[in-house]
Amino acid sequence: MEKASTTMFRIGLGEDRHRLAEGGLLVLGGVVIAGLQPPKHLVGHSDADVLLHAITDAILGAAGLPDIGELFPDTNESNQGRDSAEILQQAMERVERSGWSLVNMDCVLSAQRPKVSPYKEAIRKRIAELLRIQPEQVNIKAKTGEGIGAVGRGEVIDARCVALLESAENGRRDINHPIPSGPN
Repeated sequence: MEKASTTMFRIGLGEDRHRLAEGGLLVLGGVVIAGLQPPKHLVGHSDADVLLHAITDAILGAAGLPDIGELFPDTNESNQGRDSAEILQQAMERVERSGWSLVNMDCVLSAQRPKVSPYKEAIRKRIAELLRIQPEQVNIKAKTGEGIGAVGRGEVIDARCVALLESAENGRRDINHPIPSGPN
């Protein structure tokens, strides 16, 4: 006898790390980070947006789909220099076609430089825009390496994200219309 699935929520974890190099533009969470002296960028096959890559893997993992490397391999020349925002949007479309909706995500960016705090709100808004969700569904935390390891030496930027998905069969309420609160 086949047992019906009762899983209404699923959690996914995404993690990524990219090396910093001099020159170019630094993009984190779909936002250009200006003013680094000397200018630096993240090195990767795509535009190397470490945060968007971690988010992409988190939502794909929660939906039980292949990871970013399988869906957008660096062996495919069409992914050379590709905008990570486009990758994230295509991944989210796959997640939604699989019957899942995004409830929220919690992300951590680890970078010695730049200081991420001044950009957190812009990053939240950009990610929400890309995923067609509310900024309140996106949390961004910034950490430094405290001078320790590759992050602390300013060689790399790390990103982690945990995402919560809900089954579309669960009758998810419209996120733009919150459930009224009951009596206290």
